[in-house]
Amino acid sequence: MRIPYRSLTFWIFVGLFGGMICGRLFGESIVPIAEPLSDVFLRLLRMAIMPLIITSLTAAVISVGERKNLEILGLKTFAYYITSSLLAILTGQLLVNIFRPGIGSRIALQEEITEIPAAQQSITEIIFDIIPENPFRALSEGQVLPVIFFCIVFGYFITQLSDPYRSHLSNFFQAAFQAMMKMTRLVIWSAPFGVFGINAKIVATTGFDAFRSLGFYFVVVLIGLLIHATATLPLLVYLVTRKNPFRHYKGMPPALVTAFSTCSTIVTLPLTMEAVTDHSKVSEKISSFVLPIGATVNMDGTALYECVAVIFIAQVYGFALSLDQQLVVVATALLASIGAASVPMSGLVMMSIILGAVGLPLEGVALILAVDRVLDMFRTTVNVLSDSCGAVIVAKLDGEEVLAS
Repeated sequence: MRIPYRSLTFWIFVGLFGGMICGRLFGESIVPIAEPLSDVFLRLLRMAIMPLIITSLTAAVISVGERKNLEILGLKTFAYYITSSLLAILTGQLLVNIFRPGIGSRIALQEEITEIPAAQQSITEIIFDIIPENPFRALSEGQVLPVIFFCIVFGYFITQLSDPYRSHLSNFFQAAFQAMMKMTRLVIWSAPFGVFGINAKIVATTGFDAFRSLGFYFVVVLIGLLIHATATLPLLVYLVTRKNPFRHYKGMPPALVTAFSTCSTIVTLPLTMEAVTDHSKVSEKISSFVLPIGATVNMDGTALYECVAVIFIAQVYGFALSLDQQLVVVATALLASIGAASVPMSGLVMMSIILGAVGLPLEGVALILAVDRVLDMFRTTVNVLSDSCGAVIVAKLDGEEVLAS
């Protein structure tokens, strides 16, 4: 019998609820203690992220082998990402049109919005920016998409080398990846302290007021995320694996709780990789290829939220978007979710692209600020869950025996 207090999941939940309780009891006096705990935890994880992506993704591309195999694996991966994101968006679109949370709203609009950044790039520019002009600058600035693109291309051309160069580079990246995994396993045991600090600070500084604002809209988004997490994703897993998808879910609590607290799929990546490989029996070859890409481009929760939020904002302004305009929202939300950075609050910036696409004023973003931070926690959790399901599905499609007892 496993002793609960030896489980990382147990201590993460202790940190989660302990932080909320302490934030409520001690108020802002807890912030000087909570803030350093959260900062150290996030810095440790960020320290590991870029080296982990470089080593894991390059090693994975090399291990996949021949160009044909790499193309097939990439096709399977992106087919899942597009399918799951589109299903999430359509779920949100259906719910917001059924419940119409913005109709008859008495929310007061602000005349001027000066603190919300408007997206300066078009979707085309975002796509072009995936190709780095300087990979080292992209690495130093933490630009994940260009780094991923470079690692895939670099790893592919390593597979085209003849021995001994190919084997030397392959051994180097495999060894570097194993070293990074050992380091990140140690780092993630600081998660309970970080989760405590993050939640204590949030509750101490903002309380629970955000949960009481914009209730109807908040509930509609949560219903959509719940449907996607408990119905759509399990159904996709079952249709491919023919096994109980909740066997996979049992290994995900450490990653999901961390995602909920940090609002970052990238920061949660080490825990997601550990859960998928150790619990769901996905090979490192698949998980180290699928998950780093998914942490950046597969944003089901963000896509669903953006679709609901934009149509909600239109309803508040008294606009009834036509089917054509809603299709623009759907298409743009899909692309925006791919381009959304895996950091907290990035959805607000990407949403301004969608607002511009349908001709809505950018100040509409201010309508959802009160609850966005809370919803960010839920949608990031769904993002991580979708990434993990994608790894299981792609592994099964690649012939692996996943979810083995």
